[in-house]
Amino acid sequence: MVVLIREYDPSTDREGTEAVDRDCEVGPTGGMSLHADLLGDPVARIRHSPAYLMLVAETSGGPGGRRIVGVIRGTVKPVATGKHQSCAPAFASVGYILGLRVSPSHRRMGIALELVRRLEQWFALRGAEYAYMATEKSNEASLRLFTGPKLGYSKFRTPSLLVHPVHAHRLRPPRRVTALVPLDALDAEKLYRRRFARDVEFFPTDIGAVLGNTLSLGTFLAVVVGAEDASKKFEWRGVEQFLASPPASWAVASLWDCGGVFRLEMRGASRARRALAAASRALDRAAKWMRVPSVPDFFRPFAGWFAYGLAGEGDEAPLAAKALLASFVNMARGRAAAVAVEVAACDPLRRRLPHWRRLSCTEDLWCMKRLWGGEDDVDGWDWAKSAPGLSIFVDPREV
Repeated sequence: MVVLIREYDPSTDREGTEAVDRDCEVGPTGGMSLHADLLGDPVARIRHSPAYLMLVAETSGGPGGRRIVGVIRGTVKPVATGKHQSCAPAFASVGYILGLRVSPSHRRMGIALELVRRLEQWFALRGAEYAYMATEKSNEASLRLFTGPKLGYSKFRTPSLLVHPVHAHRLRPPRRVTALVPLDALDAEKLYRRRFARDVEFFPTDIGAVLGNTLSLGTFLAVVVGAEDASKKFEWRGVEQFLASPPASWAVASLWDCGGVFRLEMRGASRARRALAAASRALDRAAKWMRVPSVPDFFRPFAGWFAYGLAGEGDEAPLAAKALLASFVNMARGRAAAVAVEVAACDPLRRRLPHWRRLSCTEDLWCMKRLWGGEDDVDGWDWAKSAPGLSIFVDPREV
């Protein structure tokens, strides 16, 4: 049997790639698993990135004829590394690997390894200095592949993916926070670039394209007012005045509609689990004042929202971040079943973010390796081996 690695052809390969995705469950075998429906577009998860590629592994010959048995997706973009050079932020071109799938019937044949190597070659041709990927710490097969001697990735960062379900009742933001002050895309871009491009790892240089994307639902600011006057409201007077004289504590975040790219569905749940979830929703709708922690209908296709660009300043910035996430959950009622955010392990805002532990992944794992030496060779610095920073930017175009 010969396996050919080639670029995905949307005119002929859609059915085959969808079959591979269906065969590869996300979750433990025999239990509940999370299925993603890409709404008929296998390239949906990377299509909004500045440069992207999808490869397929196809068998040729044999009794079954030609068949797609593996897929991989990747993107390339310049991002901030969190390192400073001459009082200015440093940037690097990085390749991101996602959506690696190999049909169970064709595993342990070196197909995944070849898919990664071919994608890395494309990264290098596009000028990427680093390649990285994200997986769960429990995914031993993926970790063996990437951190083994043949690929040589290093464990790099351990961010947390925090998820909160959307209820019929409203969450109560902290009283001392003026939340959901909307910013237009130009003001949001200026704020992000002036305040966070310098120190936040993976901050994209094309942040304006992210904020202006049709899937971006807006950017919002939360400000903590003084304890002596909790009724005081913050007044937005433009980004320049805000930057010149910012409040003591504040936070900012943007929203992305993942439902415009894919729908999720939890399969394999028992009838008892489904019944309990339905009962919690019914009680929540009938008596919102009870504030029942109801479970949305995750057992049918549902949309999710993703909060990105979460950052803030001041001693009470975590309180402002909590207000933003609570407000996002309230905004999602009737439009999404859950709101998620991913933050760095050391991010000080993390400790106040509302989430459900059973729905969240408290230790995601990013692995990285250097593809070739760039300007950083002068001082021998290697981002892939550097200490983690306080904040990380998770690009919603690659969620």
